[in-house]
Amino acid sequence: MADRRGATKLVALFAVAVTALGVSACGGDAGDAAQDAKAPLQIWVRKPPGATEQTAKALAAKFTESSGIPTTVTALFEDFETKLQQAAAQKQLPDIVINDTGQLGTLVKQGLVREVERADIAGEQDLTPVAWDAAKAADGKHYAVPFSAQSFALFIRKDWREKVGLPAPRSWSDLDTLATAFTSRDPDGNGKADTYGYAVPASTKRGYTAWYFSSFLWAGGGDFLSGKPGAFTPAIASPESVAAVDWFKAQFCTAKTVAPGAVTMETTQAHPVFETGKAGIYLTGPYNMARFDKNLGKDKYEVVPAPPGPSGKAASLAEGENVYLMAGSDNRAGQEKFAEFAVSVEGQTLGMAGDTAGNFVRLPVNATVKLAEVRSDARWQTFDEIYRTVGRYVPAVPEWTPFQQKAAETINAIVANCGTDTKGELEKLAATFATELTKQGVKA
Repeated sequence: MADRRGATKLVALFAVAVTALGVSACGGDAGDAAQDAKAPLQIWVRKPPGATEQTAKALAAKFTESSGIPTTVTALFEDFETKLQQAAAQKQLPDIVINDTGQLGTLVKQGLVREVERADIAGEQDLTPVAWDAAKAADGKHYAVPFSAQSFALFIRKDWREKVGLPAPRSWSDLDTLATAFTSRDPDGNGKADTYGYAVPASTKRGYTAWYFSSFLWAGGGDFLSGKPGAFTPAIASPESVAAVDWFKAQFCTAKTVAPGAVTMETTQAHPVFETGKAGIYLTGPYNMARFDKNLGKDKYEVVPAPPGPSGKAASLAEGENVYLMAGSDNRAGQEKFAEFAVSVEGQTLGMAGDTAGNFVRLPVNATVKLAEVRSDARWQTFDEIYRTVGRYVPAVPEWTPFQQKAAETINAIVANCGTDTKGELEKLAATFATELTKQGVKA
């Protein structure tokens, strides 16, 4: 993660970008850009090269075929946000960005996206209300069109679980027991103590620690913030939050059920930990099923909902991706047409890519799409059920990134240093949250 000097550099880039585009810091559009309804659209997607990139290109090609508007798709993954700021500073923003829902607040604050009027988007009534909520900023206005949704579930080595003779977990206690058995009872039968319970992407980069832990925090009855949009207070130091973080810390420090190296792992490093047999439990998204089917074997693992925590309720981080209509485009009509195509039944079906590894749309946001008719793999239904019943988006503050990053840094430090005072560190984090809430003008 960028240090203070890096952060200062990015702030400078943000300022340059906003000035260069002639847009306000609250997300207005550059109204003086000359318009051409047939001008090519530059589309950036936050994806690594590979199958999903090809699906994105196929989606764009079909749009071009139907609309006559040329498109160019650029797939970027590493340092995507930094590259976007650099493009803004150089007055070369793409027309469309398809990126995480969690980036909405930041993009609005920087003035890099334009407001979207729902009524102007053909087919908007077919999109689920919860999906539209993920495109809504703290001011109640929409600055994107929802494109894809997802939830998270436990991927568990079924063959290991059956060997140690334990059931699928129905509580955190069951989960602890299973993780301990995977760590201590040689589930792969090679006679070596080389397996662990959990694969955890707990790096501070892009706030991964907090991103991964959020589902467990909520299931434990804790929270990052409490209140409502415009009037939040810190909740990260509540007794329930402290207990949830202590439970997480115990996996690293007491039970030692987490695969080594977790505190510096991003998801790209955590995936192989599960699929190569180093850990048997991984909370992750549906996008990994095709990969694990190929590299591990579909018969060797199962996908199950994460069990309820001490709160008695289960929870899953809900997220996905939005189509962002970038400010300063000389083809605003084309931007809207692309968004309309992307969320149409045809666009969503193309993006879902059946049961293949190329899924660009994970769970459809268009309620008229029948998931079972596009994908035969029933495991997708598990994720859909989780999303609809216990899915939860992060708090609707103007900019979530500072909260996620600070939470990641604090929780990472707690699990990396077993002598840390959890309550004391979370109280410091709560004070930091309070300052940030005040800064963003949304403190109760």
